[in-house]
Amino acid sequence: MVNCSERYKLEQRQGIRFVKKYLYRVLQIGMVSSMARKIEFDYDAAIDRATHLFWKKGYSNTSLRDLLKVMGIGEGSFYNSVGSKKQLYLECLKRYTATVSHRRLAALDTGATVREGIRAFFKTVLDELDDPKTPRICLMSGSLSSDVLAERDLRKYVIDEMGAFAARFVRRLEAAKRSGDVSAKLDPVVTASLLVTYLQGLFRVVRELQNRKELERQIEALLAGLDL
Repeated sequence: MVNCSERYKLEQRQGIRFVKKYLYRVLQIGMVSSMARKIEFDYDAAIDRATHLFWKKGYSNTSLRDLLKVMGIGEGSFYNSVGSKKQLYLECLKRYTATVSHRRLAALDTGATVREGIRAFFKTVLDELDDPKTPRICLMSGSLSSDVLAERDLRKYVIDEMGAFAARFVRRLEAAKRSGDVSAKLDPVVTASLLVTYLQGLFRVVRELQNRKELERQIEALLAGLDL
């Protein structure tokens, strides 16, 4: 026969096993519930839609209500997934850099000569501006505004990326100078700065200058003046 002391110990062990099973089950349910919340919406697709909205309307002119609507999520999911409007804008800038800016700079690196590469770059920009699905502005260029630059994290990212963007032109021009593709007198840093400055100006007036032929003539005049 089992004495009282042994019976008590047995009941204790059984009780402990029961509690462990119960807690394990609770954790399982919690993990499944958490995973379900995380996959309530297509995160990448939502970021793409938010990027397009910021691209079209700008940072300050895009409200939280606008974002929730275009992303197709509730306020709770928004704060759980992206945290804040500022953090979402930063994610959208990164998405823009990885897609649009990458595509433009890839065109710059094409062509047997730097002249061909620069013209391919501008053609890519003009093709995007002609696309009715694409806002006639540059998200990075539009981010050179007081509301965006007032946010330290956003300012750092924008300035860093703009610097990296210009540096790609500098490297392409330096390689062309070493190979004799351009004049030995050409200053890659100054030339790159002039090209990027013109590009920023183009994005600010392009909504009024609808004539692509006129833009192409401007670009050719600029490149001829830079001996490119």
